[in-house]
Amino acid sequence: METQNKKRLPPWLKRPLPAGNNYNNTAAVLDRLGIETICTNANCPNKGECWSKGTATVLILGNICTRNCKFCSVAKGTPLPPDKTEPQKIAQLVKQLKIKYLVITSVTRDDLPDGGAGQFRDVINTVRKENKDIKFELLVPDFCRKASPSGQNCQIEALETLSDALPFVFGHNLETVPRLYKIARSGADYQASLKLLEMAKKTLPNTLTKSAIMLGLGETDDEIEQVLKDLQNVKCDRIAIGQYLKPSKNSFDVVEYIHPDKFDYWAARAKQLGFSWVLSSPFTRSSYNADR
Repeated sequence: METQNKKRLPPWLKRPLPAGNNYNNTAAVLDRLGIETICTNANCPNKGECWSKGTATVLILGNICTRNCKFCSVAKGTPLPPDKTEPQKIAQLVKQLKIKYLVITSVTRDDLPDGGAGQFRDVINTVRKENKDIKFELLVPDFCRKASPSGQNCQIEALETLSDALPFVFGHNLETVPRLYKIARSGADYQASLKLLEMAKKTLPNTLTKSAIMLGLGETDDEIEQVLKDLQNVKCDRIAIGQYLKPSKNSFDVVEYIHPDKFDYWAARAKQLGFSWVLSSPFTRSSYNADR
């Protein structure tokens, strides 16, 4: 089967280069404050559009991950200790860019006792002191120091820590179908990720939960259907479905470019299954248009 390196990018996946005053201003503020973003570290194709709107998805707890997922271009290795000044820096970012809806994500920090939950809490509470009306969406790791169902105690502790920072949308991505975890999401466990979403729904009052999956890794329609049903079984409210694009030369190859019509099909199917918020398109990512 041809890989992404050997095929031409289809016309629906071509985007203009980022430019403009708003884009440059966003880049300058992020650089001045020393804030990492998933936009840059994951080579997101929506960076130009989002930064031109004066928004970005902040990446907390550094830019070095303790996992080695083959779909991701974030650096892997031994991270630095958490930056205690990070919450205040992000509060300044929100103030300077006048952000009204902030998406916060992080690298996976298996080295930390709380998996980084405390830093998520501190960022939210610090930003909220500066702007009580801002809304938050979290895209968290699985909080399993050992990614298996036996790590549920770690997940419970993380959720208890986060409960001090409500309200927010709680997001955790399944990323792909269970069969492909070994090659695309090594170190993670499908059932543990589902369990985290289920526990979040039960233990964080009135919290909307959200997940995302990528298409084009070699999954089948039946497998996608089952993932959507699994998410509904744990009462997940929101789903984002997008095209996997190889972010670096060492990342997993694209198996297939999915036509936009197919994304429309999955959008309709997800709504039919009961998701209250659905975004499905080739350029959809977890935080893309999250404030809709």
